[in-house]
Parts: sequence; structure tokens; C-alpha cells
Amino acid sequence: MKKRLVSSAILLLALTLAGCAKHDSSASGGGHVHRAPHGGKLVELGQHAYNVELVRDTATGTLTAYLLDGHAENFIRIAAPAVEVTAFSGGQKRTLALKAVANTVTGETVGNTSQFEAQADWLKSGGELNGEISATEIRGTRFGPAAFQLK
Repeated sequence: MKKRLVSSAILLLALTLAGCAKHDSSASGGGHVHRAPHGGKLVELGQHAYNVELVRDTATGTLTAYLLDGHAENFIRIAAPAVEVTAFSGGQKRTLALKAVANTVTGETVGNTSQFEAQADWLKSGGELNGEISATEIRGTRFGPAAFQLK
């Protein structure tokens, strides 16, 4: 009886921990995190519903946003022509409209894409970039605004 109880407890613990099989609990505090596929910063939308990966290229002054599923594994296409971002850089509040990007390799088009991008010379400066992604509609539900911090 005691062995069966221990076995059941171990099985229950394993199933609980496997609730999200592909995660990395090595982050401080053992939190639930996912890896950004492009090496950017993931910003969660909703309660584990979707992610936006923000990638800043300081060489070109480009900010790219990729819309991903809750596990940051699959791209999620939306019809929006742009995603708006408000950022604070150098003590100034700035607004960027990241425009939809077509990709012939994936078949994504403006109006059916998961990638959005904007270029601004002030993005070339390094350092911290704080802001928020404006409310975005995904599959009939509005998410956001969502705060972010890029280092």
C-alpha cells in the first residue's frame, strides 16, 4: 500500500511538472519561460495565450516583432497592417508603427503575417529600451497593451 501511494505521488508530480513539456526552469526563481526563436525578448500576451518576440538590431536601427503561440514555437499570422509600439529611449517617448512584412519563403503576405518591422535611427543606440505593445487583436480577441524591457 505504501509503495503504491509513493508511486502515485511520483506520477502525479511528474504529470504536474510536465504541464508544459518544452520549458526551461533554469530562469531565476524557477519560473515558466520559453526561448525566443530569434534571440529576442518574449513578451507574453494573455495568460500563456501568445507571445510577441521583439528583436532589436542596433546596427540597422530595426525593431522586429514576431507573433508566436503560447510556447513560442509556432508563428501566428494576423491581418493587422501594423503593430504599434510606444518606447522610451533617451528620456523621450516615441511611437513606432511596425509594419506587416511579407515573406515569400513562408507564404506570408501583408494582411496575413506574423512578422512586423520598423526602422528608426534612434534604435541604433544601445542600452535599455522600455515600452509597451499596443492592444493587438489575435483571432478575434484583443490582447494588451503589454509592457516590455529590452536591454
